[in-house]
Amino acid sequence: MGSSSEDNLKGFILALSSSVFIGASFIIKKKGLRRAAAATGVRAGVGGHAYLLEPLWWAGMITMIIGEVANFVAYAFAPAVLVTPLGALSIIVSAVLAHFILQERLHKLAILGCVMCICGSIIIVTHAPQEHPITSVIEIWNMATQTAFLLYVASVIVLVFILVFHFAPQCGHTNVLVFTGICSLMGSLSVMSVKALGTSLKLTFEGNNQLIYPETWFFLLVVVTCVVTQMNYLNKALDTFNTAVVSPIYYVMFTTLTILASVIMFKDWDGQSGGDIISEICGFIVVLSGTILLHATKDFEKSPSFRGNYVPVSPTLSTQLRGGNGELLSHDEEDPSSPEELRLRQELY
Repeated sequence: MGSSSEDNLKGFILALSSSVFIGASFIIKKKGLRRAAAATGVRAGVGGHAYLLEPLWWAGMITMIIGEVANFVAYAFAPAVLVTPLGALSIIVSAVLAHFILQERLHKLAILGCVMCICGSIIIVTHAPQEHPITSVIEIWNMATQTAFLLYVASVIVLVFILVFHFAPQCGHTNVLVFTGICSLMGSLSVMSVKALGTSLKLTFEGNNQLIYPETWFFLLVVVTCVVTQMNYLNKALDTFNTAVVSPIYYVMFTTLTILASVIMFKDWDGQSGGDIISEICGFIVVLSGTILLHATKDFEKSPSFRGNYVPVSPTLSTQLRGGNGELLSHDEEDPSSPEELRLRQELY
């Protein structure tokens, strides 16, 4: 039990560090985008690529990569029930730094949202389950092939196919739940595979080679497939709808489905008391509420419509996936040189 508590602590520290690095990376990259736009007069949001020559933007990219690696490793030590909700803290870091560095005003209700996220995270951490020690990728494979989880996987695949081939062509560009639903469903499977792969690499580095098992490489294939699908449909969602709508909906759906998948596959709640489980759920709800409040207040001075003010942007370089914790943001930079641009711009950071 002591070893499990130590692993949980390592996972918590890694997840917290990940949120700090990723939250800070958004601000660093945006500063780089502004500097590049000021030097060339061409914004990234209208197809400019000058930021690729800007050292500050690359510093932001490196910071984000460090954060993503930390998040990946966190899943090898702690349960998804603990790691995934902590992704909301990156939003707080980003919002606070934007307030002080980019002079983007933080609304009073947004401050309340930050406090709610912190309080909810504390509740989740203090009641997080202890993971059962895993000594081989074969154990994870046995968990992944149990009847209950196979039924979950089958349900996800069926729902994704229905959404992709039936609903996406008909109402994908008018209903935000279609694209975000596909991303969230696939995201729950990607996190389970990331956790399996991370645990396999952890055991390998400890001297227990797991790379000799085909199951390890299968989990890697699933990770790549799921992440590519997520990126595709999250880009579609962001390109069609306002981020103030997409981000909280995606976070709620992704985190909920990930926790459900983890509870089924890894049996996170086995051995926990009813009080601890209820506390975790309450903490999760508080984090979700704080996240929604943060996003809702971020765009108080912008158009309140459900559909975002659509501005065509470069689909290849304008959006990036916030992998592991489910936080997706775009880093298009605008030069607010005219009231018309302020009215039309779709700021996705």
